[in-house]
Amino acid sequence: MDFILDKIETKIEFFEAWDLAALERLIDEAVNRNKALMLDVHSIGHQSVFHPLRGGMLYTAAVHFKIKSV
Repeated sequence: MDFILDKIETKIEFFEAWDLAALERLIDEAVNRNKALMLDVHSIGHQSVFHPLRGGMLYTAAVHFKIKSV
């Protein structure tokens, strides 16, 4: 069995929540986790849509992390 050490250079994570505060908290936790992998936020895309069955807004975000430039 080979043991390979490759560094992660780019990573995209997706999030969804029923309110903006919860979405912000999820993104903040992901940023802190990815700091340990030496990844910084490169870009964030977000969107909101009305959910008719729930009767409220659904908020989503995609966060693109890239390796820290030295």
